[in-house]
Amino acid sequence: MTSVTFQGILSARRVVGQFLQPTPLIHYPELSERFGFHAYVKHENHLPTGCFKVRGGLNFMHHFTGEMRGVVTATRGNHGQSIAYAAGKFGAKATVVVPHGNNPEKNSAMRAYGAELIEHGVDFDEARELCETLQAERGLYYVHPCLEPALFHGVGTYSLEIFERLPNVDAIIVPIGGGSGVCGAITVANAINPAVEVIGVQAENAPAIYLSWKKGRPVQTESAETMADGLATRVPFALPFSLIKDGIDDIVLLSEAELREGIRLALRYTHNLAEGAGASPIAAAHKLTERLAGKHVVMVMSGGNVDAATLKSVLA
Repeated sequence: MTSVTFQGILSARRVVGQFLQPTPLIHYPELSERFGFHAYVKHENHLPTGCFKVRGGLNFMHHFTGEMRGVVTATRGNHGQSIAYAAGKFGAKATVVVPHGNNPEKNSAMRAYGAELIEHGVDFDEARELCETLQAERGLYYVHPCLEPALFHGVGTYSLEIFERLPNVDAIIVPIGGGSGVCGAITVANAINPAVEVIGVQAENAPAIYLSWKKGRPVQTESAETMADGLATRVPFALPFSLIKDGIDDIVLLSEAELREGIRLALRYTHNLAEGAGASPIAAAHKLTERLAGKHVVMVMSGGNVDAATLKSVLA
């Protein structure tokens, strides 16, 4: 399978539902009053790994044949936790490559789920380059975080849950790192109600998808130095970009100060601890209050895996 389809997401729900309950979709009256629209948060941070990506990991591992010795992948943390967690559920071995200086708490979590952790490179894109070598040397299956439709189908199940719980949703705001979450939202919205706006969020310091969308072709950036590690990618990939380039309604760029403010807003109004990427939809909505006035808006809190040092800095 080389594409992301609505039928694939429907099929993934049967797999994901064997392991996970639907996450809460909560309306926040005080946040609604402040922003001037009906504010809802989809709490993917409530999943076992603290992040939406575990949905994709479970769906992928369900289809993994196991003919090789295991799987290898690259990550800044949440995708790696997803693969490590899911591999454990299906009795497979997971090897995860992270860049040097990666979030130490995410590294610890991946090891706890049973993954072998290898540090390589200065960022996610350099880390993933090692995966091809390990794939050949060890006979592992390389789970590319942005090119496996089964991952996207699993992740897309949270968008199904949004439409089932809130049929009159007008807009969904989703962080964009690799792009699986926003691709799921685009695919589900197109199938159920194409009038729903899908709005992506990126960091000003990691704008590869935004720049690619604006130019209509893939654009790489030289760096992705943002505190929101879930947004820190330099390279747009063919599968997600093929859906994003014509399917997304808008992409909002956030400064590092705005990303930090998003974490504080999430904590203040939802009493949830969100990582930078997870809080970015709330920060983006804060910039779009006039455009979204009076609408029913879902902000996807994609993850809550912020490390203690970053949180201390944000709250200070």
